[in-house]
Amino acid sequence: MRVRLFAFISAFVFVFFVVQPCFAAMDYAKQALIEADFSNRDLTGVTFNLTNLRRANLSGSNLEGASLFGAKLEEADLSNANLRNATLDSALFYGTDLTNAVLENAFAFNTRFEGVKIGGADFTNVPMRDDVLKTLCSIAQGENPITGRLTIETLECE
Repeated sequence: MRVRLFAFISAFVFVFFVVQPCFAAMDYAKQALIEADFSNRDLTGVTFNLTNLRRANLSGSNLEGASLFGAKLEEADLSNANLRNATLDSALFYGTDLTNAVLENAFAFNTRFEGVKIGGADFTNVPMRDDVLKTLCSIAQGENPITGRLTIETLECE
């Protein structure tokens, strides 16, 4: 009887405390994660909605399909990050490093970009307001090392 009870408890602990978290989506919404280090991590589909990520390090991370709606990314490092299909709407990118980031098919229509570094970033199929596009086109340079696309061409600058 004790062996069965121990086996049951062990299985329960394993399934609900060891296996379960790997299937759960991470949700960091509405948190203050100032200077947090999320570098070189798989953050696919993670939620950072309305999160303060000022000076956070997300460099080299996979943020494909992540939601950063309304996130504050002041002076954050997103260099070499994969932001494909990410939701960036209403996020604030002030002094943010997007060097060599891939933002292909991300949604960024009401996103604010000021003083950002975008050398080598890939903005293919990213919808943006005309005023934001004009600002980014004025500083666009470089080629993305992953996609081989020129930043100025991915922004479709005239």
